[in-house]
Amino acid sequence: MEGQSQMMEGQSQMMVKVMQLDKEILRRIQRRRNLVLMRLKQNWARILVNVRTGETRNDKTDEKVDQKDSKESDKSPDGQTNNQSSGELLPSGAQSELLNETTTQSGSWSTQAAESKNEKETQKSANQQGGYTWKLCNVTAGPDYIPCLDNWQAIRSLHSTKHYEHRERHCPEEPPTCLVSLPEGYKRPIEWATSREKIWYHNVPHTKLAQIKGHQNWVKVTGEFLTFPGGGTQFKHGALHYIDFINESVPDIAWGKQTRVILDVGCGVASFGGYLFDRDVLTMSFAPKDEHEAQVQFALERGIPAISAVMGTKRLPYPGRVFDAVHCARCRVPWHIEGGKLLLELNRVLRPGGFFVWSATPVYQKLAEDVEIWQAMTELTKAMCWELVSITKDTINGVGVATYRKPSSNDCYERRSKQEPPLCEASDDPNGAWNVPLKACMHKVPVDSLERGSQWPEKWPARLGKTPYWMLSSQVGVYGKPAPEDFTADYEHWKRVVSNSYLNGIGINWSSVRNTMDMRSVYGGFAAALKDLNVWVMNVITVDSPDTLPIIYERGLFGIYHDWCESFSTYPRSYDLLHADHLFSKVKKRCSMAAVFAEVDRILRPEGKLIVRDNVETINELENMARSMKWEVRMTYSKDKEGLLCVQKSMWRPTESETLTYAIA
Repeated sequence: MEGQSQMMEGQSQMMVKVMQLDKEILRRIQRRRNLVLMRLKQNWARILVNVRTGETRNDKTDEKVDQKDSKESDKSPDGQTNNQSSGELLPSGAQSELLNETTTQSGSWSTQAAESKNEKETQKSANQQGGYTWKLCNVTAGPDYIPCLDNWQAIRSLHSTKHYEHRERHCPEEPPTCLVSLPEGYKRPIEWATSREKIWYHNVPHTKLAQIKGHQNWVKVTGEFLTFPGGGTQFKHGALHYIDFINESVPDIAWGKQTRVILDVGCGVASFGGYLFDRDVLTMSFAPKDEHEAQVQFALERGIPAISAVMGTKRLPYPGRVFDAVHCARCRVPWHIEGGKLLLELNRVLRPGGFFVWSATPVYQKLAEDVEIWQAMTELTKAMCWELVSITKDTINGVGVATYRKPSSNDCYERRSKQEPPLCEASDDPNGAWNVPLKACMHKVPVDSLERGSQWPEKWPARLGKTPYWMLSSQVGVYGKPAPEDFTADYEHWKRVVSNSYLNGIGINWSSVRNTMDMRSVYGGFAAALKDLNVWVMNVITVDSPDTLPIIYERGLFGIYHDWCESFSTYPRSYDLLHADHLFSKVKKRCSMAAVFAEVDRILRPEGKLIVRDNVETINELENMARSMKWEVRMTYSKDKEGLLCVQKSMWRPTESETLTYAIA
């Protein structure tokens, strides 16, 4: 008790410091703006004088003083020098978010590492050196290199690939510190929403998919562009027609209200998810790497969320009971085999009462193989207590859709005469997902009214800002307050930071930002604060952090579990903006900072931005790394051992290369 009191007292003192810091920052912002205006007026006055007198001068105004030249010093009224930039750069007084957060023992959520029985051993911290010499990765995948998916040494040693083991993650023992090359002719990506229809060919120079799927309206080569007519295997006459057809078939789906966050299995080029944005639906799309050549890379270049993943031998990296619906359009997954193990994995991640939308040839064709699969699926779904809500034929597209609903009670499970598939053991955690093997069992539906999954979330958009009903005052939040207060304070904090600083204070042109990642999210407050922008945010919950990912899904956002000592399951150049809030100071205790920053360079697009909030020591280390990669330091700010850094990646690539033998096919 004495230790807890001391900890709470320390947090209170920190909150006071942060509130004082907030006031000082706001004063400095105003002073900074006044200074800029004064300098502009002075320079314009000089220009006018020069014009009138016929003199020519080369004076430059200081228009970028708030956005660039991060080391410029200002004199405060008391004569002290401050290393200063603009905006609400450090956390506000609403919350002690200089991240003196409570330990796992003090909070109410365990970590993903604790929940997952088979998490990999964390890698040892690498020795840090003052200087950095970067080299290009010489690998078979070239500019498309994904370290944990292109480990050919591990793939060659697999005993079997029957369950797509060769498409699963096989991370190298030591993460690479080399940089991935750029495709020849790479250009700044086309902005959303034009990017949904066309992208630069040279950014994703793959034509095989267009050759294979061009007749199905997936993708076509049109001059210097790759174009996406909006169709696909299942919706040749447009994705929106198909989307609305599903809603008409099952009105309870209610896109964008009742159904907000969905999972799209075997997504193709993700046109389904791309056009669901028009219906206020957020889609987590995934497909295996190299299945139909870089389809996930096409999706990301278009500005549509997607990851490289496969339904193989391990659970998907999501909590249990979080997706409002799951969609599969000819995803070629054998749901019915091996006791329905793969369909049972969808059952794990699907909310009680959620829908499985299956549009595949067994639904609407009568070939012998299709009939056999349909019969097997009918038996399996009945045994799983899924209700077949609708079978509808779309005469325009010539496809059929079967829609199933997961039960919202345990009544059917208890009435089954045969316990196949079996119910999972009570000790089996449905949220344990990091490197956990698949298991052919079903988790019971929560029945306690205060347990997550016993009720459907609020309709969108109300669910975004509403505290989940299962966050109780008796629980301690990540930052030490009662959980509901913690949640609200976090949201208010990030709304202030985004509106007062990120939108205007650090020189980011948000019209060029689409694909965004919060590399160390907590409650999803940063993503929620960006809700009015044309961006989507991949919220990452690190495996050693409190497992708050279910909260993020509950509010109508999405995310994924990840360990930043390993590479992320995405192609290079996937994201326009990365946001890292006290991530690097934590991860460098377990693995090489150079390797983590090389991964940041890999997944960030050239001219993309990285925003880091962390302690000063870490900020300085990251700034040195960024400069060594020829990145542009847009802004730095520091006070009381805390700091903020905004850097922009350049097109620079090293000339020397490093061969990674394990990544050579």
